[in-house]
Amino acid sequence: MKQEIDILIEDLKQRKASACRQLLSDYGPTVLRMVSRIVTRREDAEEVYQDVFMKALRGIAGYKPQQASLSTWLSRIAYNESLNFLKGQKATYVYMDDLGLGMQDEPDEVLHNEETLAQLEQAFGMLPPHEQAIIHMFYYDNMSMADIAFVTGSIPTTVGSQLSRIRKKLYRLMKTC
Repeated sequence: MKQEIDILIEDLKQRKASACRQLLSDYGPTVLRMVSRIVTRREDAEEVYQDVFMKALRGIAGYKPQQASLSTWLSRIAYNESLNFLKGQKATYVYMDDLGLGMQDEPDEVLHNEETLAQLEQAFGMLPPHEQAIIHMFYYDNMSMADIAFVTGSIPTTVGSQLSRIRKKLYRLMKTC
């Protein structure tokens, strides 16, 4: 597998069309999923998706396999391109300070029923895109904290703190939904 990826990378550096097709085939669905989680309007997500691969192809010479897997490297580009796209967008998100809720309470056991899941979904939609992306990467994509840190440009301990803070925030948001 590693040898196949090394060959793919070399072929991409040589701008071989077959390598570009393989890159899109192998990694396209994962990249589109990540972009779509952050950029929710389909047309915008498709535009960002294209930008991600254009940037990846232009920057493939700078890819360092010792830093991250190709998948994680592409995820980082997708994450950054998605957030850059949203910078000019007007959106309303709820921050803990806006709710006037303290952070001293620990989340209780949450019952797993339809009402709770609906509240969770609604609360999740109130999070800023970068927080949604971190939750998705950790829980749905099963990425390690080290990989998430690489994608977001931070360090693993920061990712752990962010996850804890976001979980508490979701819990409090669920109580208000």
